[in-house]
Amino acid sequence: MLRLGRVLRTAALHQQLRCQSGAQATAAASGDALPERCDVLIIGGGGMGASSAYWLKCRTQHEKLNVLVVERDACYTAASTVLSVGGVRQQFSLAENIKMSLFGYDFISSCRSYLGDVDLNFQPHGYLTLASAKGAETLSRNSKLQNELGARNELLGTAALRSRFPWLSTEDIELGCYGVDKEGWFDPWALLMGFKKQARAYGAQFANGEVTGFEWSSAGELSGALVACADGSERTVHFDTCVLAAGAQSGQVARLAKIGTGQDMLSVALPVEPRKRYVYVINTQGRNCPGLATPLTIDPDGTYFRRDGLGGNFLCGRSPADNEEPDCDTLDVDHGYFESDVWPTLANRVPAFESAKVQSSWAGYYDHNSFDANGVIGRHPHYKNLYIAAGFSGHGIQQTPAVGRAIAELILDGKYRTLDLSGLGFERLVAQQRMLEVNIV
Repeated sequence: MLRLGRVLRTAALHQQLRCQSGAQATAAASGDALPERCDVLIIGGGGMGASSAYWLKCRTQHEKLNVLVVERDACYTAASTVLSVGGVRQQFSLAENIKMSLFGYDFISSCRSYLGDVDLNFQPHGYLTLASAKGAETLSRNSKLQNELGARNELLGTAALRSRFPWLSTEDIELGCYGVDKEGWFDPWALLMGFKKQARAYGAQFANGEVTGFEWSSAGELSGALVACADGSERTVHFDTCVLAAGAQSGQVARLAKIGTGQDMLSVALPVEPRKRYVYVINTQGRNCPGLATPLTIDPDGTYFRRDGLGGNFLCGRSPADNEEPDCDTLDVDHGYFESDVWPTLANRVPAFESAKVQSSWAGYYDHNSFDANGVIGRHPHYKNLYIAAGFSGHGIQQTPAVGRAIAELILDGKYRTLDLSGLGFERLVAQQRMLEVNIV
């Protein structure tokens, strides 16, 4: 049986240390004064909210558009953005997700032209998605669509997989899809700080506080938000337009606006809730270990791993089954889940991982859309001044550039100008029409 190594850090401690020292920490923890009103209020200062603020002010930096972002977690200790593994890939089945992630790659790979002096430490080693005989046809069909839309990946049979990746066991594998370009991973914290720094440089404000309620105009539109401040006071911020980008808490905030508890269109809830996911850092001294250019590899059962730095460490994890979802009250890590569910697949797929030991771990929240596990983007059908960017279910970080740009277009232009994301609107919840990503098994 695997012996667990000492847990050297948790993500919460990691972020607290960041929040206590350094220039980046100052940017994260220090908030602007809460104004009495603004033109656009963005609820949530993680990736989606900060990106929306950036794009709004990027386009209106010479105009008087007052953009305020309110974030309840000043140090981002539990924010989904900074607790993700920072992947960017185009290996999806929905055209919208593929296109958003293609732009995400373009933005990340040329981030200095957008965000100035920021280094996202992009690692261009791609993704390798493995399929059994049952999933091979779906994997092949998805790859065809991805490449038609501009992705660059190739299909590999078992012989080609063994030749390209000699550390890989191809037992029960029929086909692999390898992203040869435009895929990899990056530093989510650096991206978030880049969005914030540039949005602030353009004139956006970032305040610390938690939205606890709303006010309505005589016409029934949202007109103000009640904000609980760090000093214990509660203040009202009036706005013309509101963007709901509160990550895993978006469903809860929506209920404050009677979304899901009202009548007619307001009877339809925003089905976004937190789901806890574990990330384990392992090290192995086994022979034939995956090398530095190893792609982020995804097993047919959903177990994944990738290299983490130059010291022989790997990140790994796996989403639990629906009936095994862990409690979300804390960000504690279940190491028994690694032994029972993650390690057996790793050891079977990569023999070098048989001797792997856990070096550290952390947990983070997915902003999970329980309806169809895809983002909800666009204007709410009842509140004409409320826009939503939430529910991305684990693939949101790579889509922050595209979603923030889309929200800015809807607010400033009244329509999508670059990518048409109308299929991901709230209307599909009303019509009960799911936008499902096809699972590879």
